[in-house]
Amino acid sequence: MARPRNIKSSFIETPFPFFTFLPVSPFTSLLNKFPSLRIHMPYSSSRPRSYLFVIFLLILLSLLGLSLLRLVSVSQNPSPCPSFLTLLSPPTSHPPFASLSSKNHEPVVLSRNATVPLPAHPVSGNATAEEAEFWAQPDGEGYRPCLDFTIQYRKASAKISKEKQKFLVVVVNGGLNQQRNQIVDAVVIARILEAALIVPVLAVDEIWKDESEFSDIFDVDHFKRTLQADVRVVSSLPSTHLGSRPTIGTHMPYNVSPLWIRTKFLKELNRGGVLILGGTYSKLSKNLPLDLQKLRCKVAFHALRFVSPIQELGNKLARRLWIKGPYIALHLRLEKDVWVRSGCLTGLGPEHDDIIRKIRETQPQLLNDRLNMTNTQRRLAGLCPLNALQVASRLIKALGAPRTAQVYRAGGEPFGGAQALQGLVEEFPNIVTKEMLAREGELSPYINRSSAMAALDYIVSLSSDVFLPSSGGNMGSAIQGYRAYVGHRKFVKPNHRAMVGLFEDTSISEAEFRSIVKKMHRRYQGQPEKRTTKRSSSDVIAYPVPECMCIHGIRSLQRS
Repeated sequence: MARPRNIKSSFIETPFPFFTFLPVSPFTSLLNKFPSLRIHMPYSSSRPRSYLFVIFLLILLSLLGLSLLRLVSVSQNPSPCPSFLTLLSPPTSHPPFASLSSKNHEPVVLSRNATVPLPAHPVSGNATAEEAEFWAQPDGEGYRPCLDFTIQYRKASAKISKEKQKFLVVVVNGGLNQQRNQIVDAVVIARILEAALIVPVLAVDEIWKDESEFSDIFDVDHFKRTLQADVRVVSSLPSTHLGSRPTIGTHMPYNVSPLWIRTKFLKELNRGGVLILGGTYSKLSKNLPLDLQKLRCKVAFHALRFVSPIQELGNKLARRLWIKGPYIALHLRLEKDVWVRSGCLTGLGPEHDDIIRKIRETQPQLLNDRLNMTNTQRRLAGLCPLNALQVASRLIKALGAPRTAQVYRAGGEPFGGAQALQGLVEEFPNIVTKEMLAREGELSPYINRSSAMAALDYIVSLSSDVFLPSSGGNMGSAIQGYRAYVGHRKFVKPNHRAMVGLFEDTSISEAEFRSIVKKMHRRYQGQPEKRTTKRSSSDVIAYPVPECMCIHGIRSLQRS
């Protein structure tokens, strides 16, 4: 007959399970430092209270050791301000969930995978008061990146990051920054569906004809490694799913919620194992649960890094300009496709307007929404991009930029060529482009590759002292959010609707015009703007405060 199990004896003879919940390193080091604490306890059922006392004593000593270690680390780093790399290091208080490791990669450290721009220049002592005001950087008000996910999110990651049965394929289209937005949404949708994500497919744009693949523009290994705690990213479907009948979703309404996505696709995905999505641009709601908003920031600001050749060349171009002094990055959206999509007149005369009109008639799908609006209505509503003359001789000049300022012109070749840029060149002769900064042969690998060229513009613009887009758009929003995320660098956001009226009012003097423009843009120069106070359609990637940035109790020094 088997002997009955002695529960008390079993509990005491088993190694103390509580120790497995203590941090290993501090506890081990504590035992090594004090050998007398290495207690070997032979079993004695008559003295259980003494063993409980010893357990309590060990716990107390362990906690004391942790407190001492923390005190020592704090005393060794008395600086009241975090370093710039610390600024880019979102707090991750639970490493096992925050940055899962794999056999081939080290655990992810977010401070090492965000692109850090060159620092803003200090204002020259020779600058006038107006010029000093123009170059001055905004007060970041103490906001720092904070991507600390909830414990529920991190617990769910243990399963989702190992998913091998459900796969999401997303086809993204448009230009570089439109593709970036869709890639961000693809990761979030994969997380919502708890599916593995195939590296997104870049479709060939109807206008740019760029046949680049994801791996030609973005660092695939870095993308996978950065997101390994959130979503499993793989390069291709496994052989077990090649014969699967996929579910194809091409028509998604705008502003869909996580619940809508799960209701629409999860059942079919569980059955077939593969879901293919296209046409996802701006379809996912901009108001998601907090963890998913933080995930959007993690993808946009950390996971999507350009491949080394593009990043290194972009850095070289930025340094060549930066070393000569402060510079303005001006994103002039004057390419042919902008005029086609916007429905606005070019301002270059009937001949150029007629070319755009014919393209719209043959390809009406390219025209953006609000088809019932005339050109005049669009212009008065602030929906048309500012031309070079309006940006240069009126806006930048009124804000106090010196005529000698370096101006980096980002963007493709403007429709109309030199004629389209005449007003800008006359007011600010020190204009450079990536083609002018590059040395012989440096741009050769990227000829006819619009996405790579746009990536170079993005990198150079990120390090500028002042960034100004001639209109809204994906690049403007992307730069706006990233400049906020790395410390709220100056970003002038033109008030298009109000500016149109000023441009057409010939009764006000130049001095009055400048005064009105400065007052109009005083609150729109890169200061922290809370997304929660904006329109519900505002994207956290453009407005990372407060979901992805928070005040850490240290007010940043106002930069000048």
